Amino acid sequence: NPCFCILRVVKFRRTGESSRSDEDVISGEHEIQIEGVRTELEPIELEDGAAVPKEFANPTDDTFMVEDAVEAIGFGKFQWKLSVITGLAWASNYAMEMMILSILAPQLHCEWRLPSWQVALLTSVVFVGMMSSSTLWGNISDQYGRKTGLKISVLWTLYYGILSGFAPVYSWILVLRGLVGFGIGGVPQSVTLYAEFLPMKARAKCILLIEVFWAIGTVFEVLLAVLVMPTLGWRWLLILSALPLLLFAVLCFWLPESARYDVLSGNQEKAIATLKRIATENGAPMPLGKLIISRQEDRGKMRDLFTPHFRWTTLLLWFIWFSNAFSYYGLVLLTTEFFQAGDVCSISSRRKEVKAKCSLTCEYLTEEDYTDLLWTTLSEFPGVLVTLWIIDRIGRKKTMALSFLVFSFCSLLLFLCVGRNVLTVLLFIARAFISGGFQAAYVYTPEVYPTATRALGLGTCSGMARVGALITPFIAQVMLESSVYLTLVVYSGCCMLAAVASCFLPIETKGRGLQESSHREWGQEMVGRGSHSPGVTRSNSGSQE
Repeated sequence: NPCFCILRVVKFRRTGESSRSDEDVISGEHEIQIEGVRTELEPIELEDGAAVPKEFANPTDDTFMVEDAVEAIGFGKFQWKLSVITGLAWASNYAMEMMILSILAPQLHCEWRLPSWQVALLTSVVFVGMMSSSTLWGNISDQYGRKTGLKISVLWTLYYGILSGFAPVYSWILVLRGLVGFGIGGVPQSVTLYAEFLPMKARAKCILLIEVFWAIGTVFEVLLAVLVMPTLGWRWLLILSALPLLLFAVLCFWLPESARYDVLSGNQEKAIATLKRIATENGAPMPLGKLIISRQEDRGKMRDLFTPHFRWTTLLLWFIWFSNAFSYYGLVLLTTEFFQAGDVCSISSRRKEVKAKCSLTCEYLTEEDYTDLLWTTLSEFPGVLVTLWIIDRIGRKKTMALSFLVFSFCSLLLFLCVGRNVLTVLLFIARAFISGGFQAAYVYTPEVYPTATRALGLGTCSGMARVGALITPFIAQVMLESSVYLTLVVYSGCCMLAAVASCFLPIETKGRGLQESSHREWGQEMVGRGSHSPGVTRSNSGSQE
C-alpha cells in the first residue's frame, strides 16, 4: 500500500549559516506518493522567496543528508574530543565496574564468610541487571535520544555504585550490585552515539580503539585496588571506583545529540546546529546544498528488528553476541582453573581434591594475583591490533568468522595435554582473538541497523551477550568438574557455529555509510545519490550479499 513521508528542505551557504529573509515564503502543501514511506509532505522553506518547483519529486543534485555532511566535514578536533569522552564512559562505567567483580567476590567471601554459591550469585546478579536493561536503554535511546539514554544510565550507575559501598549486609549489596548492572546495560549506547559522528573510513578503527580504554579502565581498577584494599577496604574501593562516572556525567553536557537522531525525529534546527558546530571545531566548511530531513515517528520498535530485511540479521547477530560473551567470559574462568592445575590433564584430579575442602575456605587476593590480573588484561591488546589490521581489508563478517575459528582451533589444541608454556600461548592467542571478535561485533552492529532502530538493535544484542555470560559459569566451572574435554568441546563447537553464522549474515557493512532509516533505498533515489553534489563527498551505500 502506498503511504507518505515528511520531507523538509533547508538550503544553506558554504559557511553553514542558514539564510532567511523577511520575504521568505512558505509554499503550499504537496503530496507525493512513495512506496513504503509514511505521512505527508510538509511545507518547504527556501531562501530568496523562491517557490517550490514542480520537479521537487526529483530534486537537484545540490542536496545532501547527514551522512554526506559527516563525510564532507571529515575527522577532526570534534571527533578526537568525542573519542576521549566515549572512552571515559567505556573505562569508568564498564571496564572498572566489571573488574570490581574479580576483586570484590573473594574479599566478601572471606570477610563475610559467604558460601561459594552466594559468591557466584554476587557476580551473576550484575549480569542479570545488564541483561534485563540492555533492550530498555536501547529503546529509550531510539525514542528520546542517544544522549538522554546515556546520561540517565550513567547517573543511575553512579548513584547505586556509591550506595553499594554502604551496604550493611549481603542482601543489600546483592540488590545494589544488581541495580549497578542495570545501569551498566546502557553503556553500549555510547558506541551508538560515537559511531553516528564518525566518517566511514575512520569508523571501524575508532570503535576498535575503544578497547584500549577498556584496558586502561581495568588496569586503573587493579592499581586502585592495590592502593585501597589493604588500608581502606572494599567499601572505599566501590565508592572511589564510581567517582570517574561523575566526571563523565559532567562532560555529558558537552556532548551534542546525534544529528542523525535529530533528522529522524524532525528537529531540523538542532541537526543543522550540530553539523555547524562540528564543521567549526574541525575547521571545515559545511557542504553546499539543501539538507533533507525525513521524519520517522515510529522509532525504537522491536518489530522493526524482525522486518523481512533485518529478520535473519537480528537472529544471527543475537547468536554471535551470545557466543562472544559465552566464550570470552568462559575463557577467563578456564584460565584460572588451568593455571592452578598446571596443565589441562591435571584438572580433574585437582578438582576432586578441592571438593573435599569446606566451601567456606577462602584466600585473600595477593600481590601476585593482582599482577596476574594485569597480565591477563594486557593480552587483549594483540587481538585489537590484529582486528584493526584486517577489518577493513577482509570485511566485518569475515573478521568475526576468523576470530571464532581461531578461538575454536586453540580450544581443540588443548586436548593434547600441553605443558604450562604452550598452554599459556594457546590461551593468550584464544583470548586475543575472541576479544578482537567482540570488538568487530561492536563495529558491525551499529553499521547494519538504520538510525531508527540502531540503539535498540545494539541493546538487544548486548542483552543476548549477558545471557551467554550468565550461562558460561555452569560450563567453565560446573561441567569442568565432570569432564574437561566435554567443556572444551562445548566452547569449540559454539564458536564453530558462530563462525558459520558470521558468514551467513545477509549484509556486509564494509565501505557502507550508516543508514538513516529503514527506507534508505527510496531516500537514495530521491536525492540522486548516484551523482555528486557540490562540496559533498558521496559514499557507497554498501552491498548485500
